[in-house]
Amino acid sequence: MPTPSEPARGTDAALRRRPAGATRRARRPAPPRRSFPSTWKALDALAAAGAQVSVRVDDIDTQAEVLAGDDHLAMPIAGLGLVPVLLEVAARIDAGTLNPLEIVERDGIDPVTGSGMWRHLAAPALPLRDLAVLAAAAGDPLAANALLARVGLPAVRSRLDELGLVESAVMDRFRDRRGPDDAPHVAVGTAREYARLFASLVNADAVSAGVSAQVAEWLSLGQDLSLVASATGLDPFGHDEDEHGLLFVNKTGRADGIRAEAGVLAGPRAGVAYALFVAFDDLSIAHRLRVHEAFRILGVELMEYVF
Repeated sequence: MPTPSEPARGTDAALRRRPAGATRRARRPAPPRRSFPSTWKALDALAAAGAQVSVRVDDIDTQAEVLAGDDHLAMPIAGLGLVPVLLEVAARIDAGTLNPLEIVERDGIDPVTGSGMWRHLAAPALPLRDLAVLAAAAGDPLAANALLARVGLPAVRSRLDELGLVESAVMDRFRDRRGPDDAPHVAVGTAREYARLFASLVNADAVSAGVSAQVAEWLSLGQDLSLVASATGLDPFGHDEDEHGLLFVNKTGRADGIRAEAGVLAGPRAGVAYALFVAFDDLSIAHRLRVHEAFRILGVELMEYVF
């Protein structure tokens, strides 16, 4: 495996575009070189138990590779594949070709009963911008399907190509059940490409500065802080303005036997873009908790790196 890289001292992150309200204190001297030993141990144990694991961590100031393991493998990422959909929606709103207040009727969307908030709300219709918030913050599958139906799979795939995510793909909408004629997964991706995508979001390089800022703002509302983010101590219902100078933006993906997360974590000393994907046999609660613990361990060592 490549040797983890030390973050450069005194690097300037002034060009980084942050979600609304996020602040960053001046950097202290960079931490010593870290090799993420606990993360490697946890991920090696998962792989030995039969799980497929892919991980990537990059320093967002120096673009140096910090941690990588099988980061080239395309793996199922479930709801994490919503990020390219949000990018396409934001790009069209920014270009003036999509009205953010366009009303979408829930009855016109194929039902998804497994999760989500919109199906529990009294409102039978919502504007596109509200659907983007629901999809980003709560991973709402109905809202995500509505957005995808509005912009179309071909446009999302073209956007991925434009962004250089050639090994990643959005394949289908969310479904309660997948038949033989359906795509096997909502989306697939590589940890390398998704870490780079999140770095480009906070560096204002994803499509444009305005589009990057909008998508980062939507994602900063995300309430799933149970995996890597569990180590941050942030409030899952309001973490876009942290008093300790922690910048955090993430998106998770969950399905049977799939856990995926990508994001950006930045503190006073350094900032990182990360992605961790695990495909495993979800045979028991113990199997699932072991996977979740590996995500948490990565989060702890990322916090040590940035603080």
